[in-house]
Parts: sequence; C-alpha cells; structure tokens
Amino acid sequence: GYEHNLGKIVLGDRVAKADTFPMGIDFQKYYKAESNPEVRKEISKRRKQLSNLKVVLSVDRLDYTKGILNRLQGYEIFLEKNPQWRKKVMLVLVVVPSRIGVEQYQQMKRQVDELVGKINGRWGTIGWTPISYQYRYLSFAPLVALYRVSDVSLVTPLRDGMNLVAKEYVATQTDKSSVLILSEMAGASKELGEAIIINPNNREEIAEAIKVALEMPLEEQKRRNLIMQERLMRYDVIRWANEFINELLLLKEEQVQFEARLLDSKGQEQLIKDFNNAQRRLIFLDYDGTLVPFADDPKKAKPTDELLEILERLSCLPSTEIVLISGRPKDNLQSWFGTLNICLVAEHGVWIKEKAADWKLAKPLTADWKAQLLPILNMYVDRLPQSFVEEKEFSIAFHYRRADPELASIRAKELIDDLVHFTANIDVQIFPGNKVVEIRNSGISKGTAGLYWIAKDEFDFIMAVGDDWTDEDLFKVLPKTAYSIRVGMASSHAKWNLHNPLETVQLLEQLVKK
Repeated sequence: GYEHNLGKIVLGDRVAKADTFPMGIDFQKYYKAESNPEVRKEISKRRKQLSNLKVVLSVDRLDYTKGILNRLQGYEIFLEKNPQWRKKVMLVLVVVPSRIGVEQYQQMKRQVDELVGKINGRWGTIGWTPISYQYRYLSFAPLVALYRVSDVSLVTPLRDGMNLVAKEYVATQTDKSSVLILSEMAGASKELGEAIIINPNNREEIAEAIKVALEMPLEEQKRRNLIMQERLMRYDVIRWANEFINELLLLKEEQVQFEARLLDSKGQEQLIKDFNNAQRRLIFLDYDGTLVPFADDPKKAKPTDELLEILERLSCLPSTEIVLISGRPKDNLQSWFGTLNICLVAEHGVWIKEKAADWKLAKPLTADWKAQLLPILNMYVDRLPQSFVEEKEFSIAFHYRRADPELASIRAKELIDDLVHFTANIDVQIFPGNKVVEIRNSGISKGTAGLYWIAKDEFDFIMAVGDDWTDEDLFKVLPKTAYSIRVGMASSHAKWNLHNPLETVQLLEQLVKK
C-alpha cells in the first residue's frame, strides 16, 4: 500500500488525503419530530399497543453484517436468566427487506423467522408475546414513533462503518429516558461512548447489557443521553458536509500552490538565461533523491555514466563551482566523484573537499558518543527486520527503507524518543529523514556548509537543489536572488519544485547545452 504523512499520500505530482469524517444526522429533524402531528399520532397508537411493557427496539435492514441472529439469541438468553422480566418486556424487531432476490439473504430471512418463532413459542403466553416481528420498510413517522416509545435500542452489528440508526435513536429522546446498547464494531461507538458498548459476537454480553439497560436509574439514563445529544447536535450532517468540503478545498489549494511553484518551461528559460549571463556561478546539488532515485540499499545508488558526464561537462564551464553536498560518507563520495572537477561535502557538512584538495573537517569534532548510541540503534535493528545501521566517521544513520512501513513508523518514533532522552547531555542532534534517523554532532548542517562556499566569492548566480529536510537548512541561508529547488511534492523554503530526480538531471543537461 501507500505510505502517508498525517493522512496525506503523495502520488507522483498530486497529493491525496485519507481521513475520517464520521457522518452526522439532521439532529433537529429527529429531536423536533414529535411536533409533527403525524408522528404524535403514531406515538399514541404505539403506546396503546404496547401497554405497560418495557420495549427493546431493534431496527435494521436484512443483512448478515447486522448481527440480527446474535441479537435474538442474546435476547433469548436474557429471558432464560431473568424470569422476573418475562411478561414485562417485548423486543420489537423491525427487519427492512434487502436484496430479496439473493439466495443467501432468503436463507437468512428463514433463519430469522425460525428463531423468532422458536423464542415466541418457548416463552410466549396467551397475553404476552416476547417478540413483535415486522418484516417491512418503515416511513419516517412510524420509525420515529418506535424510537420514542422504546426504552432500549439494541444496535449490534458485527461490522458497520457508522450506523446512523444509533444516532437517530438518541436524537429523538427529548425526555432523555432511554438506553442505547451499541456494538463496539460500529463506527458510531467511537462517538457515542456513553452508550452500553458490547461485543456483538458475545451473546451472554448482549443478554447482560439488556438487563443493565432495563434496570438503569433514570438519572443515569438522562446523564448519558444529554452528553450524546449535545455531541450529535454540534456535529450534525451540515457540520460533517462542511468539514469534508473544507478539507477538500484545502487539499486542492495545497495542490495549486505546488503547481504554482513547479519550475515549468518558462521558469527554466529564465533560470538558464540568468545562468548564462552570470559572471560567477555556484551550484549546490544533493545526491540521493535529487540526482538519483532512492535505493533500498544506499550502496546500490551508484551514479550513471550519463550523470557523471553531465556533472563533468558542467564543472568544465568557466567560472562555475559545483558542490555535491550529501549525507553519504566521504569515502563513498570520493570513490564515485573523486575524479571529477567538483567540490564535495560529506555527512551533511562534516567533511569538506575543495577541488584538487584533501578532505578536511568543517570544525573540530569528536566521535566518542557513537559508542554510547550504537547499542541502542543495534537493538532497534533487532526489533525492525530489514533495517540496518550505517556508521560514518562522525555520524550514525539508522535506515529502514526496506522495512515494513507500518512497523517502521512505530519503531522510528520509539527510537527517536529513546535517543532524545539518552542524548539530553550529549552534544549531538537527532534528525528524522526520508526512511532514516540520523545522529550527528551539533552545529553541523548543509546550511553551515553552504555558507562556507557562499562566503568564498561574489557569486551572481546561485542554485541549490535538494529533496528533504536536510536541504531546508541550505535553502534558508541562500540569498534572495538564489534559485532554490525542492525535488518532490512537499512544503518547503525553496522557491521552486521539480517532480523527481529525472527532471533535475534534465535541468542540468539544459544548462550544459545552453
């Protein structure tokens, strides 16, 4: 599947968002329903029919996910265990026809019919029927009337994304005297926590919940219903729709902003023009994710011959300084780019190598802290399959690109928490990156390395291209006239965006050609 950041999923040049928007109801429609003469008439009729019985209501369409059979069996267990409630309670079971032409649904209806007949035959008397069974659709007035006259609502689906029946039932209780029994497998249970929450597969639990509901003190019923009604009134169907549309518009606005920052053909023409007119040029280039796509194993992300040729030709242009600034170890950069006429920066600014010069430290550093932290990182390697530790001279990186995304997200957060606690008195920084957590000495960044080169000369053309949070440090210190380019779809201090590393290479190729 796709990985996300706070629900946002980047899919090429667009972004999608996955979020939860619990559907609301027209609260006032149900709360004020009793003011409707037709509803009042239905309520009066139902009360006469039900006499002085306590009413447990079940309303659902015929569907195997609704848990109707378990519900009936739970009610039967309730009658078995609580003889004092026999002849005093009735289950009003309303089953709305659904998919009547499908054999499995016809079979399920037969099972419901048989179970209702069995329970009524076993426990019923001349003056009392345990279950009033209706297989039909109910319009608004009869449905609300049943909501109002019932003492308990039994909503026990085996699986349900939301279940609006539970919300409608609570909304109609103007006197607050009723109890909702709700399945933990219904989405509504996350909002209606004051209901009696049950496991719909546990028939004994259903039976016990019915007893608790019927015997719940009136004050407790009112307290619970008041809380749920206030919540449903605030988050009604209008609020639900507005929230969904607002999130959609915000996402679209973010998409438009990204598109506005894309370095299109017109922007590239201006960049190339400024490049050609400049007297002194400085170009900063990240490597992984900027010049080449990410690889599961960093050692496999070798530069292509085409890329090496472009960098070589670019570095041969007069008055042009190329700085490859990466988080990789210096030996790695040296083996790949050491023969080119370019400058190199390793470990995000720890090591600096100017053209035709040896490597040198950006500032005096110590690495004795690594011995303290390596056992922690190795422990997390054991806890996260397919992760590994990359030890550099003055930094350590915990890579998890090949690991299971869901478990990796959990373990990375745990690792960062442990490292923050453990390094409180150590002069290091912790940087969560793109499938990596890096620890390095404080005061070292691509920004400080960038300033080292910017201060060396009066450059009238500066361009920096990078793809992640480490490059943001560099973007922040660039002059206002510089071209800062972020590769990928993300919020950034950079002025421009490119879609992927291929577009970066194509841009460099254009600079060489022009």
